[in-house]
Parts: sequence; C-alpha cells; structure tokens
Amino acid sequence: MAVSQISIGKKPSAISLTPQAVKKVAELLSDEEDSEQLVLRVAVKAGGCSGYSYDMFFDSEVEDDDLISEFETVRVVVDPESAALLKGSVLDYKDGLNGAGFHITNPNATKTCGCGSSFS
Repeated sequence: MAVSQISIGKKPSAISLTPQAVKKVAELLSDEEDSEQLVLRVAVKAGGCSGYSYDMFFDSEVEDDDLISEFETVRVVVDPESAALLKGSVLDYKDGLNGAGFHITNPNATKTCGCGSSFS
C-alpha cells in the first residue's frame, strides 16, 4: 500500500512509495549534509541484462520538466523519459535477512532479470 502523495504542478506522479520506503528514505536523508535541499531522484537508464535498469540517488538539482511528488517529508523527482517507463510503479523497502533493500514493482516491465535490478 502506497503512502498518500502530493503531485507538485499539474503532472501526475510516476511512482508511489510505501510507508516503509518513505521511512527509510527519510532516515537516509537525515544522515546527509544539507538534507533539506535534497530530493530522491528515481530514474531509468539503458543497460542491465534485461534492457533498462533503475537508478536512485539524492540530488540537489531539479529540472523544469521533472515530475515532483511529496510523500510526507520526502520529495521524489522523476525525469519525463523515466516517468513514461515508471508510470504506476511502487517503491518499497524491506528490512530483514532475505531480500532486504529497496525494490521497485513496475507494472510496465514485461521481463525482469534474476537479480531484479533490470527490466524490459
């Protein structure tokens, strides 16, 4: 279940975050210098064993055409090209021994690799 989001501007959000993902991103952001200036950028880039791979990092730059969404205290930014490939996706975070870490569930992915980090 994704947490409530606010889309900034008229563009809809490309990706939603679960409460666990929001909590972990907020925790990681709090460890960063100038955290109030940072956003979580989620992107898709060419590469990986299935054609595309996900990229997530903290960014201080926001472009005019970026899609910006807020999930509680976390701002998420997606570029327009990535937004088309991520539409309807959910970012989750699992903690534990098996499958710990961030995971994107993407309804647009027709094929994923065994490691789960790339798709087509």
